[in-house]
Amino acid sequence: MTETVRVSKKYQVVVPKQAREALNIGQGDELVVSIRDGQVILKPKPRSYTEHMRGLHKNLWKDVEATKYVEKEREAWT
Repeated sequence: MTETVRVSKKYQVVVPKQAREALNIGQGDELVVSIRDGQVILKPKPRSYTEHMRGLHKNLWKDVEATKYVEKEREAWT
Protein backbone atom coordinates (compact mmCIF):
# COMPACT_ATOMS: atom_id res chain seq x y z
CA MET A 1 0.00 0.00 0.00
CA THR A 2 1.29 3.43 -0.92
CA GLU A 3 -0.60 6.68 -0.38
CA THR A 4 0.34 10.34 -0.35
CA VAL A 5 -0.48 12.47 2.69
CA ARG A 6 -0.01 16.19 3.27
CA VAL A 7 1.73 17.79 6.25
CA SER A 8 -0.49 20.43 7.90
CA LYS A 9 0.58 23.83 9.25
CA LYS A 10 0.99 22.14 12.64
CA TYR A 11 3.20 19.45 11.03
CA GLN A 12 0.49 16.81 11.44
CA VAL A 13 -0.38 14.03 9.01
CA VAL A 14 -3.46 11.82 8.77
CA VAL A 15 -2.79 8.09 8.73
CA PRO A 16 -4.88 6.74 5.82
CA LYS A 17 -7.87 4.56 6.74
CA GLN A 18 -6.47 1.51 4.97
CA ALA A 19 -3.24 1.75 7.00
CA ARG A 20 -5.14 2.30 10.29
CA GLU A 21 -7.27 -0.76 9.65
CA ALA A 22 -4.32 -2.93 8.58
CA LEU A 23 -2.37 -2.01 11.74
CA ASN A 24 -5.39 -1.88 14.05
CA ILE A 25 -4.66 1.73 15.03
CA GLY A 26 -7.33 3.67 16.89
CA GLN A 27 -7.80 7.10 18.43
CA GLY A 28 -5.33 7.72 21.22
CA ASP A 29 -2.96 4.93 20.16
CA GLU A 30 0.71 5.89 20.14
CA LEU A 31 3.03 5.43 17.18
CA VAL A 32 6.81 5.05 17.28
CA VAL A 33 8.50 7.34 14.74
CA SER A 34 11.93 6.47 13.39
CA ILE A 35 14.07 7.59 10.48
CA ARG A 36 15.76 4.90 8.38
CA ASP A 37 17.65 5.51 5.14
CA GLY A 38 15.97 8.90 4.66
CA GLN A 39 12.46 7.51 5.23
CA VAL A 40 10.02 8.12 8.07
CA ILE A 41 8.83 4.87 9.63
CA LEU A 42 5.64 4.85 11.74
CA LYS A 43 4.91 1.75 13.80
CA PRO A 44 2.27 1.15 16.47
CA LYS A 45 3.82 1.38 19.94
CA PRO A 46 3.61 -2.07 21.53
CA ARG A 47 1.09 -2.25 24.35
CA SER A 48 3.60 -4.39 26.23
CA TYR A 49 7.30 -4.35 25.40
CA THR A 50 7.67 -7.64 27.27
CA GLU A 51 5.23 -9.36 24.92
CA HIS A 52 6.75 -7.57 21.93
CA MET A 53 10.28 -8.75 22.77
CA ARG A 54 9.33 -12.32 23.70
CA GLY A 55 10.94 -14.75 21.29
CA LEU A 56 12.89 -12.07 19.44
CA HIS A 57 15.97 -13.62 17.82
CA LYS A 58 15.18 -16.98 19.38
CA ASN A 59 16.94 -18.70 16.48
CA LEU A 60 20.24 -17.27 17.79
CA TRP A 61 19.78 -19.19 21.05
CA LYS A 62 18.35 -22.38 19.54
CA ASP A 63 21.31 -24.66 20.38
CA VAL A 64 22.40 -22.90 23.59
CA GLU A 65 21.75 -24.32 27.06
CA ALA A 66 20.84 -21.21 29.08
CA THR A 67 22.15 -22.40 32.45
CA LYS A 68 25.52 -23.44 31.03
CA TYR A 69 25.82 -20.18 29.12
CA VAL A 70 25.16 -18.08 32.24
CA GLU A 71 27.61 -20.14 34.31
CA LYS A 72 30.29 -19.67 31.65
CA GLU A 73 29.69 -15.90 31.58
CA ARG A 74 29.87 -15.68 35.37
CA GLU A 75 33.17 -17.56 35.37
CA ALA A 76 34.56 -15.09 32.83
CA TRP A 77 33.79 -12.18 35.20
CA THR A 78 36.03 -13.56 37.98
